[in-house]
Amino acid sequence: MNERKDLTVPAEAAVSDKRDTRGVTLPAVDIFEDKEGISLIADLPGVSKDRLRINVEGDVLLIEGEASVATPADFRLVLGEMRAPLFRRAFKLGQEFDRSQINATLKQGLLTLRIPRAREAQPRQIPVVAG
Repeated sequence: MNERKDLTVPAEAAVSDKRDTRGVTLPAVDIFEDKEGISLIADLPGVSKDRLRINVEGDVLLIEGEASVATPADFRLVLGEMRAPLFRRAFKLGQEFDRSQINATLKQGLLTLRIPRAREAQPRQIPVVAG
């Protein structure tokens, strides 16, 4: 049986020690795997590049983003009930992933992370020499 080591969500890392009165929203995430690594796509509506933090510490990948609610400049706020959500999601990275080569792009509220496998963890074919 082929054992896969995927990203997992460790319970202890799902919420950070930082306290926020808004609470934390877990963004929806899709993870795709191929032989070179994985692609992680997270839904972060309203989060801009300057309000997004992606950190790897040890074996934990942490995504944090703060959405902003646009207010028209020529309006005066009379009642404000909308809160900009604070998104946070953590994943445990297996040893086969190359943390130094993670790439991130943010486009229209979708964060795409490409997390490659270390070269030595990628599948390869062994050539056979006839003797």
